[in-house]
Formats: sequence, structure tokens, C-alpha cells
Amino acid sequence: MNKDRLKPMLFSTIKHYSLKQFGTDAVSGIIVAIIALPLSIALALASGVGPQEGLYTAIVAGFIISFLGGSRVQIAGPTAAFATIVAGIVAKKGFDGMMLATIIAGLILVVMGLLRMGSLIRFIPYTITTGFTSGIAVTIVIGQMKDFFGLTYPKGTNTIETTDKLRAFGKFFDTVNPYAILVGIICLAILIVWPTISEKIPGSLVAVVVGVLIVKLSGIPVNTIGDLYTINSTLPTPHVPHVTLLAIKEALPDGFTIAILAAIESLLSCVVADSMINSHHRSNMELIAQGCGNIGSAIFGGIPATGAIARTAANIKNGGRTPVAGMIHSVVLVLVLVVLMPYAALIPMPTIAAILFMVAYNMCQWRTFVHLCKTAPKSDIIVLGITFALTVIFDLVLAIEIGMLLAVILFMKRMSEESVIVGWKYYDPEEDPDGPELKPLPPQVRVYEIYGPMFFGSSGQIDTMDFRDETKVIIIRMRGVPALDATAMHSLENFYERCKEVGIQLVFSHVNEQPMNTMKKDGFTKKVGEENFRPHIDDAIEWAKGLIA
Repeated sequence: MNKDRLKPMLFSTIKHYSLKQFGTDAVSGIIVAIIALPLSIALALASGVGPQEGLYTAIVAGFIISFLGGSRVQIAGPTAAFATIVAGIVAKKGFDGMMLATIIAGLILVVMGLLRMGSLIRFIPYTITTGFTSGIAVTIVIGQMKDFFGLTYPKGTNTIETTDKLRAFGKFFDTVNPYAILVGIICLAILIVWPTISEKIPGSLVAVVVGVLIVKLSGIPVNTIGDLYTINSTLPTPHVPHVTLLAIKEALPDGFTIAILAAIESLLSCVVADSMINSHHRSNMELIAQGCGNIGSAIFGGIPATGAIARTAANIKNGGRTPVAGMIHSVVLVLVLVVLMPYAALIPMPTIAAILFMVAYNMCQWRTFVHLCKTAPKSDIIVLGITFALTVIFDLVLAIEIGMLLAVILFMKRMSEESVIVGWKYYDPEEDPDGPELKPLPPQVRVYEIYGPMFFGSSGQIDTMDFRDETKVIIIRMRGVPALDATAMHSLENFYERCKEVGIQLVFSHVNEQPMNTMKKDGFTKKVGEENFRPHIDDAIEWAKGLIA
């Protein structure tokens, strides 16, 4: 199967579809919808929007991404990775600003897919994805502490940034509600213990039911969704935000961040799913589907969406093997929205906070974080720590930008340290009869071996090559050079000119394909003389002896 085909996986799987497969897909879709219901509501509230926006996202984006996607089993919808980003955008630029950023992100994703950039995602270092994922988990926990402890903030309190939330939490901690803590702890305990009791019914659904019953039957003063948000059970209707050049300019950085994060998370989810069902996803088609899904979600009043690893895994475990399961999951959520949405007003806010605490724990990758800190090179640990800290203290945009910049700089430093130029040492067999077996060289010939890629970070080493007064030929052995860039090429040209001034001839041995193509394109081979490029060192030495003679 060609992973790069721009053809939805649904169109391939439907050819051999059967009634039996539809039955298992339908069961899996219903179960995944039950799992997605409380998560979609919780993640929407964490994103600073109403509970119905979470369902709109799961319905619209989930259906489109399953229909057009490049994976057999991917389930899409709102995810925790976007919660803090969306909350910040909504707080600063309003819902229309978030919609515009999501549409821009969708367009970027479609373009990435059409340009077949799906494979480029692997160039984002693991330390950066681990750093910002762990950072997002921490920001989710901090953002939910207010509701878990039942605090009351005065109107107008600034809680946009994570540091603002921490400051407000400490300042108004005296408004703590013991009843809210009690409900939160009970729901958290259910979420932790329930998976050991049953895997068929999601623990989040049980926690929601128990939380509603506790608050409703006891009458304790705990905020519910209905106390803080207006519940809307109507179907989503299309709405296009007001678009101006200034609005696009302001929304572009947020759109770029959403697009990159959606691409990373969705393709990671596809890779995990592939390993579970022994399949191969079409990364570029998946990016196009993610783009279309996000555009559709924004137009129909939703928030950014991407592939959800937990829901995708649940789909696989329950027998889903085609995109039909994801589409059924969206249809079931439509029925839930119309019939059951008014009851969402009864869900206590500490229950939502407990659900998000578990989501944050499951995504934080703390074991991976600690393992990297113990085993990774210092440069990788620096990138990991800085990405994590910037995500928590500032935002994901800055974290990715600085993280990538640091990763690239440290990578270049590491590569430049791996690139070395070594001159052959000259032994006198009479003085050192037990020395190594050496190739006989006349004193007029010097040999330098280059190891590693020659690029702008290591090109200065070329200037360290020297020669003696009697030197007539310098052989540069390049069998260990896989790549040569323009800066290193310029340094070689300068070295050639230095040699030419004193009458020294350069001879090259075993130049690999990419460096040779660079030299030819630059005209360097003609300048040096194509006959002075020899296939191996023995040939180069014999050629040098002939030049001296």
C-alpha cells in the first residue's frame, strides 16, 4: 500500500466492506462516542468555550476527518493539547479570533498535505514534543485547580496566562469550598479505580453520573456547568468570522501553531494506531483531512481538532477497523447533542476538573521526561527543559520557536564536533621498525582525511590544513564526507587558491556523490582538473607521484 497516495482510506476500505464489519464498526463507534461525550465537554470548558462547542467539534471535525482521513481507525475531536492555546486565543481575541486562527490552521494543513510534507514532521525532535506535551499537562492542571477547590474569583480577575492563574489561585484561596473538594476527590478516585473494575464503561462517564447524583441529591453548594454556562442543544449552524487583512495578520501566528500541533499529534496518533493494527496510514492525506476537519469545525462553531490517541486506541480495542466507526461516533454524538445536552447543565465543575486532571496525567509522559533527563545528552536535556518551562510560563508558540531554534543550533554544534580533518603522520621505518604498516609516500606529498559532513558549522577546519616548503601535492581523502554545503565549498576554493599561489596541486580521493555534485555545479572540478579526482587513495598516491615526476 502506498503511504503517500492522496486518496482517503475510506475509499480503499469500502471496496471490500461487509455487513459483519459494519456491525463491529457500529458497536465501536457507539462506545467511542460514550467515551468522547464527557471528554469533549470537559475539554471545551478548559478551552474557555461552552460545552456544546466541544460536541460541535467532535461531530463536525470527527466526521470529516474520518471520511477524508488517511488512517483506517483515527478518531478525531477536541484534545487536551489545544485547551490552553484555545483558551488564550479566546480570552485575548474572542471567539471570532479563534475561529479565524482555526480556519488558517486548516488551510495550512491542507497545503502541507498537498505539498506532501507529512514525512517532515519526523524532523521535530522528540525532546521538543515531550517538553511541550508535559508543559501542556501542567498548564491544564493549573487551569483546573480553581474549579477543583471551588474558589470564587471577583469579576474582572485576569486569568489568561498560567502565571496569572497561579497568582489568582494563591490570592483567593481563602474562598475554598470544602464540598467542591469532596466531590472532586470522589470523582478522581472513581477515575483512578474504575478501569480495574470495568473496561467496557468509561470511568469518565461513571464519574459524571456519580458527581451529578451527589450534588443533586444532597443539595450541597457546588457550581455546575449550568451555573456558569448557557447550555445549547441545537445543531451547529455555519458561521464565517469577519475577515480583514489585519485580523488575518493577527491570527496567522496562532493558526501556524495550531496547524503544527495538529499535524504532530494526528500523525503520532496514526503511528500508534498503525502499530496496533499492523497497517500503514497515508500521512499526506491525513494532513489534508485534518485541515478540512478544522475548517469545518470552525465554520460550524467548534474549536481546533486533531487525532485523539486515547479515543483511537479505544476504537481499535472495540473492533473498529475502518473509517466508518469514526463517522458513526459523530452521528451518535449528534443524537446526544439533541436529546441529552440539557442534562449537561447538572455536571459539577469539580467533576470536570477531576476528568481533566486524569487527562493531564495520561498525557504528561512524566516517565519519559524523567528517563530523558537521566539518559539523554546534556544538549537534549537543555532543549527539553527550556521547551517545558516556556510552555508553562509563556505559551506554546514561544516554546516551539525557541525549542526548535535551540535544537537546530545544538545539532549543528554536535555535527561540527563530529567533522574532523586529520593529516597523515609520517614515520621513518628505520627509526620505527615496529610501526604500523604504512603506505610509502614521497616527502613532497601530504595527505589529509576529512571525516563527517562539511557544512558552515565545520568549514573553518579546512583552514587548519597546512603544507611544508617541499610540499608539491596535497591529497584530500573524502570517503568519510557524506555532504558538502556552499560554505564548505567556498572554504575549499580558498584553500585551492592558497595552494595555487605556491605551486601546490590538489588531488581528491574517493569523493562521494553529493559532494561531487556540489563541486561540479560550482565549477570546482574543472578548476582543479577532473583528472585530479581519483576513485581511491592508492590511485591518488600513484597519481601524485606521477605529478611530482
